[in-house]
Amino acid sequence: MAMEIAEAVMEVFSPSSVTDWLFTLSVVLLSVLCFFLVQKWGNRAVLERATTPPSPPKLPIIGNLHQLSKLHHRSLWTLAQKHGSIMFLQLGSIPTIVISSADMAEQVLRTRDNCCCSRPSSPGSKLLSYNFLDLAFAPYSDHWKEMRKLFNANLLSPKRAESLWHAREVEVGRLISSISQDSPVPVDVTQKVFHLADGILGAFAFGKSYEGKQFRNQKFYDVLVEAMRVLEAFSAEDFFPTGGWIIDAMSGLRAKRKNCFQNLDGYFQMVIDDHLDPTRPKPEQEDLVDVFIRLLEDPKGPFQFTNDHIKAMLMNTFLGGTDTTAITLDWTMSELMANPRVMNKLQAEVRSCIGSKPRVERDDLNNLKYLKMVIKEALRKHTPIPLLIPRETMDYFKIHDKSSSREYDIYPGTRILVNAWGIGRDPKIWKDPDVFYPERFEDCEIEFYGKHFELLPFGGGKRICPGANMGVITAEFTLANLVYCFDWELPCGMKIEDLGLEEELGGITAGRKKPLCLVARRCGCSCTEPM
Repeated sequence: MAMEIAEAVMEVFSPSSVTDWLFTLSVVLLSVLCFFLVQKWGNRAVLERATTPPSPPKLPIIGNLHQLSKLHHRSLWTLAQKHGSIMFLQLGSIPTIVISSADMAEQVLRTRDNCCCSRPSSPGSKLLSYNFLDLAFAPYSDHWKEMRKLFNANLLSPKRAESLWHAREVEVGRLISSISQDSPVPVDVTQKVFHLADGILGAFAFGKSYEGKQFRNQKFYDVLVEAMRVLEAFSAEDFFPTGGWIIDAMSGLRAKRKNCFQNLDGYFQMVIDDHLDPTRPKPEQEDLVDVFIRLLEDPKGPFQFTNDHIKAMLMNTFLGGTDTTAITLDWTMSELMANPRVMNKLQAEVRSCIGSKPRVERDDLNNLKYLKMVIKEALRKHTPIPLLIPRETMDYFKIHDKSSSREYDIYPGTRILVNAWGIGRDPKIWKDPDVFYPERFEDCEIEFYGKHFELLPFGGGKRICPGANMGVITAEFTLANLVYCFDWELPCGMKIEDLGLEEELGGITAGRKKPLCLVARRCGCSCTEPM
């Protein structure tokens, strides 16, 4: 055997065999070289034919990541001032288009919505949505369409809206009583409005509040903020899908994701188990979990509804119905304290309209025009989700930039960030955009429900937030009662300049950097009496 192997080796490396081997190798190497040259020339030809949106200079590997600050929306807005309202960025290995004008947003969210209405696969949203079984983060598909139908039919129905009103009235009453009991000690308004939003959601979606039984050794607010950070699409794994997980593991982000998921999963399972308990008294009216459980047991449904579907939809409701509403109220109260003229005008309207009634009631909201302008101005200046939830293109299309009269090629798999915060601060649309001036909406047709693109706190197109109207009404109703029942003051020794309007990203949302603490003085009406 050894002799045969030796002979075979000698044959391979004989002069004639070596010549043939070298010739074959040369042909292979030449072919590979030609292939790469053709591919390179071909790609260059494609790029020459294609028109890519303007882009700032980038670095190898990381691309434009180094140009993003902690407040991504602000740094992207600064870049847009130099490179235009449509801008191409290479964020790690992810090609990204940043939209920073109402005209560009309309093309993406309306004109080309069919091409741009999917979602990228981000590790945080994938985990918390139970592998995209939800509505907010799931890619565009037939499954997503069915989930949207179920959500709209069961959450946005008139019957469900009536149930939500009852929850609002009860929880706002409790909030007023709680603040009244604390007076004149300063109250943490930030915490109060988050607990309010949680209470409304609990009563509406879960049938009762689970406050105190939600999370072991962690406050509700802390878990909420942690969940929003997990959902953020700005992690190493998100920018470098192949190896970024190593960085996220070393930084502890993957462990935080897992811990957050287990926290929420245990909470949702507790709620489901409570509803499945055969000894549970039959409620007078189904809550949202009851509806989902009924779908779970329905064999005629459009697809097999599972426990994970319920949890994914509860995650959307829990986060979407709590964080953005609370942030809107927090910023609105902050701006009212920083602008006494606006506060006085708002209180005058509310108190003259309500008269001597104990509280503001639902039917009163239609008469409070200035109140609606105040909320709208707060959503313009402090968009709760500054970059909206990222989108991803599904097809090739061209987008036209009127400012430069140029068309740009957009390819499938491109991530799209719409800077709603920047559009709300655009001086071409808004006079003195950094000034809190609700009167700008007087006799103004601009709304935020998807028809106008100058104001986009809830997005637009197919992926517009389905609960936008419910959240706005909750903010209006709560704010009306807060300014009706109390006269608000800054804590002793604090000046308006000390109030602080600095923001901080808590994942995909932008809230106050520091809690808002205020003194609430009873206005003398019966509305502040404990219930």
